[in-house]
Amino acid sequence: MIGERRKFTRQGEEARREALIAAALELIAEGGPAASTVRAIAERAKVTPGLIRHYFGDKEGLTREAYRALMDTMTESNRAVLDAAQGTAASRLAAFVRASLRPPVVDPEAMGLWAGFLHMVRQDAAMRAVHEATYLQYRDMLQELIAALPRDIPPAQLRRDAIACNAVIDGLWLEGSALPEAFAPDELAQIGLASVGAILGIDLQTDDETKDNT
Repeated sequence: MIGERRKFTRQGEEARREALIAAALELIAEGGPAASTVRAIAERAKVTPGLIRHYFGDKEGLTREAYRALMDTMTESNRAVLDAAQGTAASRLAAFVRASLRPPVVDPEAMGLWAGFLHMVRQDAAMRAVHEATYLQYRDMLQELIAALPRDIPPAQLRRDAIACNAVIDGLWLEGSALPEAFAPDELAQIGLASVGAILGIDLQTDDETKDNT
């Protein structure tokens, strides 16, 4: 009975913590960082303002965790695709690129949130650390996929390739999220496959066309 009560308490605390993060994200999406006051966040999450201090120390701590949650959600969408992907190393890389340039990763609201957080990265060392960690998490996944390709290159070149491919994907994600109506269906993914393939010297579009049959 005691064990069950403790488990229930932990779940309740986690639910309240997640509600605060979700409330902060919603408010920033609606009105920018200025809209996410302590009172507004607490009211949206239906909790007392004191819980923000209890779980996060202060509003800045909550803001950092909200940014981490946003970036982790997008990265996990890609990881889920990889978990299901089969076939060659090129096929898996193609699946990863496509997932990065399609909904739900390409999303105007997510882009707006990202932009709202970005100016804080230069002002707050702790926020910068969150940004660095989430950036490297995604880039490391991409670098592992590139490393699996049948190419003989030095480690330094592998790192540069991952940075370059990541930059291409980021740029297309930003444009597609900001102006989704400017692109034909799946155009971003096809551009991404062609561009990443050109950087790496492989044909990802052929692997992409056959992936649904693997």
